[in-house]
Amino acid sequence: MITDPLFYLFAIPAVLIVGISKGGLGGGLGLIAVPLMSMAVSPFQAAAIMLPILCVMDLVSMWGFRGNYDRRNLVILLPAAVLGIGIGALSFQYLSESHIKLIIGVIALLFTANFWLNKLRRRVPRKTQADTLKGSLWGTLAGFTSFSVHAGGPPMNIYLLPQQLDKTLFAGTTVIFFAVINYVKLVPYTLMGMLESGNLLTSLALMIFAPIGVYTGIWMHKRINENLFYLLCYGLLFLTSLKILVEGFNELLL
Repeated sequence: MITDPLFYLFAIPAVLIVGISKGGLGGGLGLIAVPLMSMAVSPFQAAAIMLPILCVMDLVSMWGFRGNYDRRNLVILLPAAVLGIGIGALSFQYLSESHIKLIIGVIALLFTANFWLNKLRRRVPRKTQADTLKGSLWGTLAGFTSFSVHAGGPPMNIYLLPQQLDKTLFAGTTVIFFAVINYVKLVPYTLMGMLESGNLLTSLALMIFAPIGVYTGIWMHKRINENLFYLLCYGLLFLTSLKILVEGFNELLL
């Protein structure tokens, strides 16, 4: 078990932020945990420590948003995400974390930049519908990036946000999606030896902050205007894509 106070200085805020995001903001900030915790431990150890915590958050979030989900989108997304997890597990030894960050960062940045450009031009974003081809593509990418660095939020948001779902329906759909893929990830993480006793004990020490963060997010969700909610989601997606890009470039140059 990790006993370094510096680690917990980064880990506790990371768990709270991710919990708030999963509880009411569509899970878009889930990718922040690994970079923050990587200030004190390796990214791969940070990912292993976060996975059991994410699984607990998912259970709390599913209870908070029970009965609210878009069935059509989940039918499209979930099989694709499981495929993406399989691809991530098989290619884990060949792709570095920096490469994955650059891929997802570029895609998310271009998408959000287009949204804000349309806002400046005062264009109303065209509402889209659930689409098998697009959903399969983004679902696979979400599973792939989620496997390595728990960064499935941006691909998921890129696909779901243009549909302009009711904010509670949107949040409930993402909650179920991430719950399924996080529990699926337990299998390859265990087989690869990433969930060893030291990491699990560290996860257990941080577990108390999981429900605190999620219930805070649920409380915030019920009090945020729907237009503000979507603006916030696009804003968070833009900021996190910038963060991922900077980290990816820095890691490749070092």
